[in-house]
Amino acid sequence: MAAGDNSGRPPCLNLSGPGPLGNGQPSNSAYSMPMSNGGPTGATGGAQGAARRPNPQSGPGGGESAGVVAETPPTAHNAIQQALAQSASARAMETSATNMTSNASAASVPTTHSSLLSAPAAAAVLVYREPVYNWQATKSTVKERFAFLFNNEVLSDVHFLVGKGMGVQRIPAHRFVLAVGSAVFDAMFNGGMATTSTEIELPDVEPAAFLALLKFLYSDEVQIGPETVMTTLYTAKKYAVPALEAHCVEFLKKNLRADNAFMLLTQARLFDEPQLASLCLENIDKNTGDALAAEGFTDIDLDTLVAVLERDTLGVREVRLFVAAVRWAEAEAHRQQLQPTPENKRRVLGKALALIRFPLMTIEEFAAGPAQSSILTDREVVSLFLHFTVNPKPHVEFIDRPRCCLRGKECSITRFGQVESRWGYSGTSDRIRFSVNRRIFVVGFGLYGSIHGPTDYQVNIQIIHTDSNTVLGQNDTGFSCDGSSNTFRVMFKEPVEILPNVNYTACATLKGPDSHYGTKGMRKVTHESSSTGTKTCFTFCYAAGNNNGTSVEDGQIPEVIFYT
Repeated sequence: MAAGDNSGRPPCLNLSGPGPLGNGQPSNSAYSMPMSNGGPTGATGGAQGAARRPNPQSGPGGGESAGVVAETPPTAHNAIQQALAQSASARAMETSATNMTSNASAASVPTTHSSLLSAPAAAAVLVYREPVYNWQATKSTVKERFAFLFNNEVLSDVHFLVGKGMGVQRIPAHRFVLAVGSAVFDAMFNGGMATTSTEIELPDVEPAAFLALLKFLYSDEVQIGPETVMTTLYTAKKYAVPALEAHCVEFLKKNLRADNAFMLLTQARLFDEPQLASLCLENIDKNTGDALAAEGFTDIDLDTLVAVLERDTLGVREVRLFVAAVRWAEAEAHRQQLQPTPENKRRVLGKALALIRFPLMTIEEFAAGPAQSSILTDREVVSLFLHFTVNPKPHVEFIDRPRCCLRGKECSITRFGQVESRWGYSGTSDRIRFSVNRRIFVVGFGLYGSIHGPTDYQVNIQIIHTDSNTVLGQNDTGFSCDGSSNTFRVMFKEPVEILPNVNYTACATLKGPDSHYGTKGMRKVTHESSSTGTKTCFTFCYAAGNNNGTSVEDGQIPEVIFYT
């Protein structure tokens, strides 16, 4: 979202109002006159008029409308009478009504003399306002006095032309207030290269955002909403007001949802807000499916897409990531004015395509989707089909590391107290039964490797619900070992939920040379969390039937890797 670009955005919020503080039609006037002689000269005329009159009671613009006498202090009586006598003259109708219009009025009231003369009835509509004379006495605190000056011509010494095109607004301000609240404004007005101009153009800033910035600098009040928060954040960063930045970021955090997480992530990366970006990514991890389905997903840039696909913690099946990436590629092709052909989709995806973990799909998912998309090359399709169907598995160019959508710290337990040599394999599964005292998610096993030096193994791991003999999770994969007696991680494609006090069977079928194995096994193993003190107790039992000799006392599957 380019700052200052109003295309496709709703109109800026009008932050002014005609209330007693005078943010709309000025509260420092005894009345209001919806007139202007057009642009900067109106303000100049008002300043000159005030300079000619030591008593400003008659209004900062020097012109008044007939027919209304406001209740004012006696010292202002002569000025009021003089204004009433002159109200019928054309010169009074053309005099600027500085401080008499709100931001909305300034943007909508025509500035030509002919339009003013065509509506004499409007000039006669008078509204009583707090008098200019002695306005300070009505403000009991410094905060109230500064808040009164917000968006007010009284004492103003600089004007900003904010926005561009037909949306430009002329906003009064006070150099001292701005310099006190912002180092950028301080340098602008008081630095070595200080400007002497009384009008400063800000085409890259939206009026509503600039008014929100000024409101904060003048009164510490925060005026942000869904329509203006991003442009206000940009403006606060531009003028180095970190306190307002923090309010904007906090507003975004409170309004972060799955359907806007990708949009906010893009903005957080653009504005260099790492904390907000981290929260967006966490939200996407927890609600990946909903976030991918949101309309804003297809509007993100390639770098943001890559940052998401790199994560190991996305909570969605890989085939859905592929479908979402294709949808994004179609939108990006249109943005680049390309036909959405498979070749162009692959082109715009670029490095993001390699981050989709096709080996984590089932062969059915791959065959029904990616294999027929024409986005992958024939060579890639063949190698992936071989990966799904044969052992030993050939090398593929795509990541096969499982994603885990679980929060918290990874835990593991080891059930053997000692390691010995020579455990053989003949196609029979090593199996061990276990149960736990609390709900956990198993993400993989640690297995022993070869006693003959560096070796590759093919392995199928499973977790089976013992009573129903239902396979709850499995992965047909491989691992490499270095010949040491360490364990080597073999992970499931997705976490497997383990319920308390239910019997499960852990299985591992290895193909490879003789390996190390564990002895002095323990029937009960307890893991205690270092942060919470929570204890997770595993109970191991002998698995009847063919188990390749693995038991509670010795064998394979020495380690269980899990999240609580």
